Formats: sequence, C-alpha cells, structure tokens
Amino acid sequence: MKAKGFISEFRDFISRGNVMDMAVGVLIGGAFSSIVTSLTEDVISPILGLFGGMNFDQLSVNILGEVTLNYGKFITAVVNFLLMAMIIFLMLKGLNALQAKAAKLAHLEAEKEEVPAAPTVMTCPYCMMEIPIGAVRCGHCTSVLEQESDAQQDAAESVTQ
Repeated sequence: MKAKGFISEFRDFISRGNVMDMAVGVLIGGAFSSIVTSLTEDVISPILGLFGGMNFDQLSVNILGEVTLNYGKFITAVVNFLLMAMIIFLMLKGLNALQAKAAKLAHLEAEKEEVPAAPTVMTCPYCMMEIPIGAVRCGHCTSVLEQESDAQQDAAESVTQ
C-alpha cells in the first residue's frame, strides 16, 4: 500500500504544471546554450582573434613539456556565461515589464467595475412602483409627476447621453 501511495504522490508531483514548465525550460535552456556557445566560438572569438592574430579559444601556454594551459578556452567559456546571463537578464526584465503592465491593466479594469452606475429608475411617489427616471407620468398609476429634483434631472441627462 505504501508503495502505491508513494508512486501516486510522485505521479502527482511530476504532473504539476510548474514541474513540467521547469522541464521544458531546462530543455530550451540547453538548446539556447548551444546557440550562445556557437555564437561565442564561431563569431565572437574569431572577431576578437583579428586583434590577437589568432582564434581566441586557441590561446594556450606550455607549462612543462607537453602540459598545456588552454586559457583561451576558459575565456571563451566566461564570455559564453556572460552572454547567457545578459540574455536571460534581458528576457526576465522584459517579462517583468509585461507582468507589471498586465497587473496595472487588471487593476484599472477592477477600478472601472467598482464605479457604481447612475440610477436608471425612480419610485413613483403615488403608487410606489419603479418607473424610468426621466418619466413625467407614471406608467402604472398614470399620475402626473411633479417637477423633478436636480439629482433626478442630472441622472436623466447622464442616461440620455
């Protein structure tokens, strides 16, 4: 029974959205990493090599006989890391800006929904039935209504506009 519970719990953990998103992110990150590595090794290093007279990642020093210190490859790896970090930073900065705009729009729409609508009906003083706010005669009891108050006139004007 405990094995089934463990397997069921593990299946639930794996099927959560954030775990799947992370897995997709790792796969895309790996593919993106190879693009940045290619950019550094195939484009940036040769351009920098123009100034040094050779390809940047071919820089090395012989220490003792056949022992070679390939510091050019290390510098290329550092450039790869810096490019990857900068691109990820810019992507996250863009995503954060989009999220902030979306949150601001959601907040503005929530404020719009909170504004109460102008009244569209009033109560007839004779029969107490609801009638349109701009009415001059009650549709229920046919009483002629007295002069409207200023608030009723303002509400009636806002409805007609």
